[in-house]
Amino acid sequence: MKTVIYEDPVQCRDVWEKTWPVNAIFDLWQVRSCFNDSFSRPLFFHTVEQNGKILGFLPLCWNEESDNYILFPGETWNGKSWLEQNRLIAANPEVVHTLLDSVSKPLHLRYLTWTPLLNCVDNTRQDEVGYLFFPGIFNHSFENYRLSFSGKSRKKLKNELNRLQAFEVSFRFNHKKDLTRLFRMNIESFCENSYFNDPRFYQSFERLAAFLWDMGMLRITTVLIGGEIAAVDMGAIFKNTYTLLAGGTNPEFPGVAKLINLHHLEWSCRKRFDSVDFLCGDFNWKKRFHLTPRPLYEIKTDKKMPFWGTDTHEKNAACA
Repeated sequence: MKTVIYEDPVQCRDVWEKTWPVNAIFDLWQVRSCFNDSFSRPLFFHTVEQNGKILGFLPLCWNEESDNYILFPGETWNGKSWLEQNRLIAANPEVVHTLLDSVSKPLHLRYLTWTPLLNCVDNTRQDEVGYLFFPGIFNHSFENYRLSFSGKSRKKLKNELNRLQAFEVSFRFNHKKDLTRLFRMNIESFCENSYFNDPRFYQSFERLAAFLWDMGMLRITTVLIGGEIAAVDMGAIFKNTYTLLAGGTNPEFPGVAKLINLHHLEWSCRKRFDSVDFLCGDFNWKKRFHLTPRPLYEIKTDKKMPFWGTDTHEKNAACA
């Protein structure tokens, strides 16, 4: 086996498209490129190869701001990467060890989907938790989903929504200009903690929205109350999964976030989606809305060191 590091963008794309499985929206090279084009992190795509075949793949970018390697596309917010659905790709534990040992400087891999191969890496720990909705659990019936709540919870939620309905609620969809309002409301709500307070992140989402629009994958949902924009969400539809990417709400309409999220759930039942991905984010409503948690994982090292314990045989057994 040999390790190869690709830095040329054309070669990197070729390796990505040959090696990285495309199961979700963030698996698309074009989606990730929207962020890399804005952040402009140098590419270092590590592979383990044998007899012309790629056995392991670790697509990295160098983050000069934190002096470490992070996963492609290299987007960061408050010093942390954001894109989810990342993977550790390797044929076996030996390849994992070889692949990670080829990285000579500090490394931080976030939002890794679980694989038994992570048992091979001592530096693995749980990262944030993502939340999903599976309409099939409720036979694609929003009424069945609604009945999964206690009578008390249903009554409380109905009262909250009725207060909004009294002001003439309506929806509109796929008005591209509403995205500008989404970004502005998000910044006004979260100030310096908004993703979009970083011009690079803002530009990345503008690129992403343009790509998704051209591909017919973009879903913009706008709630109007009394004719005024109260909330805007941006989502993407790919392989029968609806992924909610970003949103903004008007503070003059408390409770509108619940209204728009319930709309997403009801619409996903009607469209018979396999799943709705609300991504990570420590928002209490995700637990209260009976979404399914999905823990993600991270690998972090602050210096050059082995990524596995002294007893390699025990690690290999754990990964089997």
